[in-house]
Order: sequence, then C-alpha cells, then structure tokens
Amino acid sequence: MKKDPNQIEVCKFNIMKKVINTNKAPSPIGPYNQAIFKNNMIFISGQIALDPNSMVLKNNSIEDEAHQVMMNLENILKEVNMDFRNVVKSTIFLSDMSHFKEVNEVYGSYLETGHEPARETVAVKTLPMNVNVEISMIAAL
Repeated sequence: MKKDPNQIEVCKFNIMKKVINTNKAPSPIGPYNQAIFKNNMIFISGQIALDPNSMVLKNNSIEDEAHQVMMNLENILKEVNMDFRNVVKSTIFLSDMSHFKEVNEVYGSYLETGHEPARETVAVKTLPMNVNVEISMIAAL
C-alpha cells in the first residue's frame, strides 16, 4: 500500500495534515505553505497584498492593500469550502497603528454580523516586502 505524503505517523496514531495551496492566492515567498488543513481546521499563513496572477503588490493605498489581503484569504478559505463565517481567529499585523481605522473598516466589510472572529491587531517594525498590512487566520468547520 502506497503511503500518503500528507499522512504523518506519531506514536502509532495517524494524524492527517493536508497542505493547501491555490493559484487563486499568491505563491508563498518563503519556506511555508499558504495553509494547513487539519482536524477540520485551516491555519492560514499571513497574507500580504500580492496579486496572485502577477505577484505584484497592490499597494496604491492602505485600503487597496487590505482588500487584496482579504481577497487572498477568502480564496484560500474557498479552497476548503469555507468562508469568513468559519474564521475563529485573526491576527492583523500593521506597519503602523495609524492604519488601524482604514484596515479595520475594510476587514469588517468582509465579515457577516454575528460571525466576527476573535482577533488581535499589532503594529510591528517591518513586514515582508515592506507592506503595511498582513493578516493570518484560523478557521474551523
């Protein structure tokens, strides 16, 4: 019997872990995957405002960046038949807390009232490719 490359054997228990990568979100720019699906949960790596087709940053404004990030996240969720209603935790990284209001408005526009996840927003010194916003998510069925 051929072994599934996504199957990991730990202490005689089989734990399924599936790598999620879609061409509808940007290719990873480092040694990581777009997401990991395990135990009916998806752990999505931080997404930045890269256009998945051109791999060019969409950063004409902080709102443009935030919209592209949310579209990338949405496309990864769709890959496992989920949407923002399934998200249980978000982490938003900002290059400067002065972007909070604009990013918060864009982020909130993608969420259905009553389905908002737990979240934290932190300002960091720099983000990959010097973007202003990066968001990671955890979602569950």
